[in-house]
Amino acid sequence: MKKIAALILALALALTLAACGGTGPAPASGTPSDGGLDGSSVPRDSDGAAISYGEYSAAEIGAEVTVETYVQAKQVWRDGKTSLYTQSEEGAYFIYQLACTRDEYDSLAVGTKLRVTGTKSEWSGETEITDASYEVLDGAFIADPIDLTAVAGGDELAAHRDKMASFRGMTVEAITDKNGKEAAFLYNWDGAGAEGDDLYFNASVDGNTINFTVESDFCGAESSVYKAVKELKVGDVIDITCFLYWYNGPNPHVFIVKPAA
Repeated sequence: MKKIAALILALALALTLAACGGTGPAPASGTPSDGGLDGSSVPRDSDGAAISYGEYSAAEIGAEVTVETYVQAKQVWRDGKTSLYTQSEEGAYFIYQLACTRDEYDSLAVGTKLRVTGTKSEWSGETEITDASYEVLDGAFIADPIDLTAVAGGDELAAHRDKMASFRGMTVEAITDKNGKEAAFLYNWDGAGAEGDDLYFNASVDGNTINFTVESDFCGAESSVYKAVKELKVGDVIDITCFLYWYNGPNPHVFIVKPAA
């Protein structure tokens, strides 16, 4: 029964992620930029040996790295590139602006195993792999969300960055826009956006508040999570499933919001 339940959960997550991944802005028209069959799926010259997540974590910023990981979700394809949320049994890797053709993008299903070679980079606290190339390998893996509710305010949270995660029993807190007005959510971080832009909201547990984002290039305005966040009210108690993205601190990219169980 446990195996059946796990399979049902994995399928439900895969369907949710597929729905989010397809709701971003429409792909750019015209011919994709160089890449894909012209080279994006062929790793750069290296010894071909993938490093462990521990070795990746210890590598210096700017180092060339090769990792083996699995697609968990993807952002919208635009101008011949996409960003991927990926994870292995050891840890998670955010692959930023990976070059690929539209056909290759469409083939990157949840669970697909990749060998990725690129540069370990950092942007506002988020560690990512940039300027990457990749190849598809045999194998599949879909991560289960790790419940991080108990460490929402602790240093341990950073050790799980970019993983698929859940936070349970979170209370929606007021968030303040650039004019000092409070609301349950904002369009863009300062409230200066509009429908279709990223959504930002605060939620807390045990006195610890986290700033969450519905990334419009991941879950756009027509996605169920985007619509759900727009219905939030201060004081609502919710469960959240997300990828633990980092931007000057935890800034999870949310793909499920529902009333707390």
